[in-house]
Amino acid sequence: MVDKAALEQYLAKAAWILKGPVDAADFKAYIFPLLFFKRISDVYDEEYQQALDESGGDVEYANLPEFHRFIIPDGCHWNDVREVTTNVGQALQYSFREIEKANQQFLYGIFGDAQWTNKDRLSDELLINLIEHFSQYNLSNSNVEPDLLGQAYEYLIKHFADLTNKKAGEFYTPRSVVNLMGHIIDAKEGESIYDPACGTGGMLLECIHHLKENKKDYRTLKIFGQEKNLTTSIIARMNMFLHGVEDFNIIRGDTLRDPAFFEGDNLATFDCVIANPPFSLKKWGSKQWEKDPYGRNIAGVPPDSNGDLAWVQHMIKSMQYPSGRVAVVLPHGALFRKGKEGKIREQLLKLDIVEAVIGLGPNIFYGTQLAACVLVFRALKKKSKKGQVLFIDASDQVRVGRAQNYLEKEHIVRIYKWYRDYKDVQEYTKVVELEQIEANGFNLNIPLYVEKKIEDDLPTVKEALKQLRVAFNDAVRAEDKMKEKLKEFGLLK
Repeated sequence: MVDKAALEQYLAKAAWILKGPVDAADFKAYIFPLLFFKRISDVYDEEYQQALDESGGDVEYANLPEFHRFIIPDGCHWNDVREVTTNVGQALQYSFREIEKANQQFLYGIFGDAQWTNKDRLSDELLINLIEHFSQYNLSNSNVEPDLLGQAYEYLIKHFADLTNKKAGEFYTPRSVVNLMGHIIDAKEGESIYDPACGTGGMLLECIHHLKENKKDYRTLKIFGQEKNLTTSIIARMNMFLHGVEDFNIIRGDTLRDPAFFEGDNLATFDCVIANPPFSLKKWGSKQWEKDPYGRNIAGVPPDSNGDLAWVQHMIKSMQYPSGRVAVVLPHGALFRKGKEGKIREQLLKLDIVEAVIGLGPNIFYGTQLAACVLVFRALKKKSKKGQVLFIDASDQVRVGRAQNYLEKEHIVRIYKWYRDYKDVQEYTKVVELEQIEANGFNLNIPLYVEKKIEDDLPTVKEALKQLRVAFNDAVRAEDKMKEKLKEFGLLK
């Protein structure tokens, strides 16, 4: 069996082999397809051997499709490509397309559109080195458990995020934030989970991990995601497969302009809606939303210069009643910007579906030093929470790092406890009546509601007056002494 540390080192070395000819931002377009190709080839061999053993060596029987999760056509196995020494990229590309064709229901487009035949970038020598490197380990189920491979895969996603930093925000949410949101959304057995900006699938997988941690059957979850970026959506699909998840549907597309999931003529609704959409997205399609055929402009149309509250309304419209809940990461500006966004906040608050506003610390996310927040919505709030919103100031719940700050386990536990307890904690949380929020012009800026104690060394008024008297008397005595000296020298009569 291969352990986690060995797998992580193995995957990081693969990226190192590409360094130079390939830009770090493009590593994922090549490494992930190769890893997936190696995995499904090794699993195919394992399934073949099991069927061969069961049938007493019947080759025809062992090749039957029903014994294989995925079909590998003749000449398209990892070992077939490994034997090629010239035009290696062409051999890879051919194998990928044939595998996709043979497994259209599940693997259509799974290997992406990277240019494997571009020899200026990927020479035969480089690809042979990469293939030989990947050939070191057998990645079958008996040698690498899906959970372990999935964890190593997530390590590689984070590794690429660290390498590309600013660009990483487009596909990766820090694991600690994802973990916090998984606790808040609290997925249950049999529920549907939807992420309209799913990136590499981290939040969807967190809901699965959440059930596993609670010893529940994660296989009962129904997983849905949409992602605009082709490479990122492919990585998300591979991520699911490599974690052993089978019941999922991740579709590439622009959620705000062209949502993917429907029930009849209406948008599909889900028990859990969770996302970290792109912050302050410009030119997101406001014109189309003025007459949105899906009725997502329930509280108004946000400005074309900022799509934050378009994502929020899409997620709310996708929320199942009465079980539905939403957790969404947003920049703080979404809490207090005026104009169209102010009016949208007003309408959403009047619907009484806003449950909590959680302010996180600065510099946690890739690509921005700004602090972010998590908004939590419920289709049907508990009776005890109606007409109220919980505000949490968790801005100091971080470990300060050199280039980036981090939410540690202790911070996640503390923030989640504040959310779960839903009560006032001095300097950190405040349960606020909607009337007070209305009096503040429906502004959700957290400092308006959670007061911080200002620590200073200023004296009391009594102490200040005493110090002033002493200083005044000292000044009078000093003046008298100066006059005496001036008289002594004949400079003052």
